[in-house]
Amino acid sequence: MTRKIFWKKSINQLLETSEGDKGLKRVLGTSGLLLMGVGAIIGAGIFILTGIASALYAGPGIILSFVIAGVACLFTALCYAEFASMIPVAGSAYTYSYVTLGELFAWIIGWDLILEYLVIVAAVAVGWSGYIVNIFTSLGLNLPPQLINPPGIDGGIINIPAVLIIAGITWLLIRGAKQSSQVNTIIVIIKLAVILLFITIGVNYIHPANYHPFLPYGWSGVFKGAAIIFFAYIGFDAITTAAEEVKNPKKTFPIAILGSLIISSILYIVVSGVLNGIFPYYTYKETAAPVAYALANLGIQWANIVISIGALCGITSVLLVSFFGQSRVFFAMSRDGLLPEFFARLHKDFRTPTNGIIVVGIVGSFIAAFLPITELAQLVNIGTLAAFIIVSAAIIILRIQKPDIKRPFKTPLVPLVPILAIVFCSFLVIELPTITHIRFIVWLAIGLVIYYFYGRRNSLLTGKGN
Repeated sequence: MTRKIFWKKSINQLLETSEGDKGLKRVLGTSGLLLMGVGAIIGAGIFILTGIASALYAGPGIILSFVIAGVACLFTALCYAEFASMIPVAGSAYTYSYVTLGELFAWIIGWDLILEYLVIVAAVAVGWSGYIVNIFTSLGLNLPPQLINPPGIDGGIINIPAVLIIAGITWLLIRGAKQSSQVNTIIVIIKLAVILLFITIGVNYIHPANYHPFLPYGWSGVFKGAAIIFFAYIGFDAITTAAEEVKNPKKTFPIAILGSLIISSILYIVVSGVLNGIFPYYTYKETAAPVAYALANLGIQWANIVISIGALCGITSVLLVSFFGQSRVFFAMSRDGLLPEFFARLHKDFRTPTNGIIVVGIVGSFIAAFLPITELAQLVNIGTLAAFIIVSAAIIILRIQKPDIKRPFKTPLVPLVPILAIVFCSFLVIELPTITHIRFIVWLAIGLVIYYFYGRRNSLLTGKGN
């Protein structure tokens, strides 16, 4: 059994598993997946991180920080694009690890992704709650603090808005990937319209003098800024979990992954440039909403409502895509026997993993409703970086193990590009707080116990199926 945990699934086995009654319905096209990627990457970060990183780390040089972070993320995106086009099966990094590194590593990264997406869902739902409460307050409607905060925060008892938005997303995901993609498209269009509106207005108020000094904190500040805003880009990995629901994955995934990353990078760079041109970088030190702050201080009074709506749309799209990703990883692991088969059962009409979606919705709602998750959210960073490192390493390994496999899209300059991705992500892991490392190790230890007593014994590859 010790040797079996390192057994690998063949690509043919994976493709056969995704066909027939156990497979998901292929309903997503290129534009829908591209907008899912944009929706996952451009969230509240563009309304928050752009100002904070400028004020505290990079000054106007935040433009270079976004370029550096975008290029670094591009290395990983190229690795994801090769796998997604070659293995169009639900599961993302979990599935790729199963092919290259074996079942034990697949379990570790799958367990890691479960935590990553679950924390994202809960944290983003809390952020959504905060924005909707602000909109109500701007309209003169003050909601009871007991019903909008978790216990221990301003007299809170339960965060009902966070529960309601997760319930709504749960219902939408049960209905199917096509309906989810359609709603996401509408939300992303609204969000992009608000961002373009800000850019159109802001360019008229740019003062070139505000760009001097361009690097007030030096190049070290630029790199620190890149490390901070790197996580604004990580949403692109969520769309690879939809591989089994894409009509033409060989063509669609490279376009969607790289396209969403490039579009998002351009918008981040332009918005940060406009912000620093309107007011000096240090102006944004005291605000967590720099876009709304800039427009309000220009005398444009409707800014708060409009930007809040844009941020609300941004958060909703991130929540939708992250929840989608969580349910698909859960589904893939259950279908392989590593988690109870109950979670892999598909709805007879919608062909969606209903049980898994509902369980994720319930657990995510509980966390968002009752727990303060500010520190826990740091686990998202280390979990995502761990997935990036494993996927990048897997590209090198598979090129050595199976050089003749047909690859519709090939990561260029292997092994240089994957190595650069590994080095950059490893550096960021080291930079995270020690408490984050400890919590991550504890979570992995819990996962290994579950794998030892359940996963390895019920695995269709190495357990009861053999």
